[in-house]
Amino acid sequence: MPAPRSSGFRVTRLIPVAVVIALLAAAAWWWQGRDQSGEQRYRTAAVESGDIRVAISATGTLSALSTVDVGSEVSGKVTEVLVDYNDHVSKGQVIARIDPDTFTTQIAQGDAAIASARAALANAQASLRNAEADYARKRDLAQRKLVAKSDLDLAQAQRDQARAQVAQNEAQIRQQQASTENAHLNLARSVIRSPVDGVVLTRAVEPGQTVAASLQAPVLFKIAEDLSRMEILLAVDESDIGQVRPGLPVSFTVDAFPDRRFRGEVRQVRLSATNTNNVVTYPVVVSVDNADQSLLPGLTANAEIEVSRRDDVLKVPNAALRYKPTGDAAAAAATPDAAAGQRSGGMNDELPKIAASLKLDPAQQAAFDDALAKMRERMAARMAAAAQQQGQNGGGSALFGRPPGGGPGGGASQANGNDPAARQRRLERINQQFGAFRDGLRDDQRKVWDDGLNALVSARRAPLYVLADGKPRQVMVRVGASDDTSTEIDGGLKAGDQVIVGVQTGEAPK
Repeated sequence: MPAPRSSGFRVTRLIPVAVVIALLAAAAWWWQGRDQSGEQRYRTAAVESGDIRVAISATGTLSALSTVDVGSEVSGKVTEVLVDYNDHVSKGQVIARIDPDTFTTQIAQGDAAIASARAALANAQASLRNAEADYARKRDLAQRKLVAKSDLDLAQAQRDQARAQVAQNEAQIRQQQASTENAHLNLARSVIRSPVDGVVLTRAVEPGQTVAASLQAPVLFKIAEDLSRMEILLAVDESDIGQVRPGLPVSFTVDAFPDRRFRGEVRQVRLSATNTNNVVTYPVVVSVDNADQSLLPGLTANAEIEVSRRDDVLKVPNAALRYKPTGDAAAAAATPDAAAGQRSGGMNDELPKIAASLKLDPAQQAAFDDALAKMRERMAARMAAAAQQQGQNGGGSALFGRPPGGGPGGGASQANGNDPAARQRRLERINQQFGAFRDGLRDDQRKVWDDGLNALVSARRAPLYVLADGKPRQVMVRVGASDDTSTEIDGGLKAGDQVIVGVQTGEAPK
């Protein structure tokens, strides 16, 4: 019988397990402490100078500028078809014929009817002459009291009846002549001619086929007038149609030539909206030059309408505008004095640029410089008052004497300069400060000034963050055009500056 194992032996077996558990716990504590105590690392991108192209995508179908449906105004059997698909035809060219026998017979019948009516007219004219002679004799006899008054009245009635018969026969002749002329027109219509110069797209008739045109004219041919100029009918979404206007450049591709990009121009924005499954689209007509005849009617075009293009501007990745610091970093970055400085500095920089484009004379330049100097003095006074109030509030964030958010003058919208009411008040204040300068401008200069000022004040503002001593620092910029990857900015930054686009995760590369 084996001897029982002692308790010291069991304790000896548990020691390695305890050591392993202790090492794992120490490693976990060290890793957690490393993450908490280590500095946060950021991913940055450089501010670049380049071009931004904003485009709207849409699809449509290529078609000829003018397509004519050629039909038949008369019924009958088609005797000849003289053109085929893709044939080039000229205006007035005979392209088909319908059996003319029916119409030649109608013409012969009409000629015979006219001859009969003319014979009846001659007979009526002879009766009229006799009636007039009889009435003249009886009128003389009645004046001498040699015939009764009733005989004179009867002769007058016979004369009037003869005159009416002549008029009736003359009308019958005109009626028969019109009927015969109509038969001549139908005979001419039995020859189908091309109404335009163009290309035959479709042919819907064969020799021997009977055409019935009693209710509506059947379409025999479809002719494209000119394929050297074509158009695309694009369906543009209602959310994008406000940016589309005539004259905008368009580029497009077709599946037939996948490696080739074609050009066009917006010619018309139509108002007839189409609602398909609650999706509202508007038709936009694009003119296309097809001088080489490579584009064909019916091809599907994948088009891009270039609604905006900004050349040689500062731009940042869209991720930089999406980044927002959190925690202590957010409190350190949100410095209202810096935001106020960016805003006022940007206005001070941009107004002279607008004025420079006006080509001011010395008097106008002096008026502008005086108004700008006074505006800068007011801004400096407001910033000093804001700094003083901030000190009184124990370091609170007051921007131009307004609370940073939650109150009636605060919120992120106003802090970024994107509140419509705030923009309107800012525009009114600038118009008041520069009123004397604006009154001295010519009409063309005043329009440029007003447009530039409206664009400046209404520009959307957004915060970007740059690294300063390893911490994010907020920089307020004006935001312009944006494409799928980059956004135009202006104010506070220059090309080459590094903006934060995100936070690094995991261990930094060694």
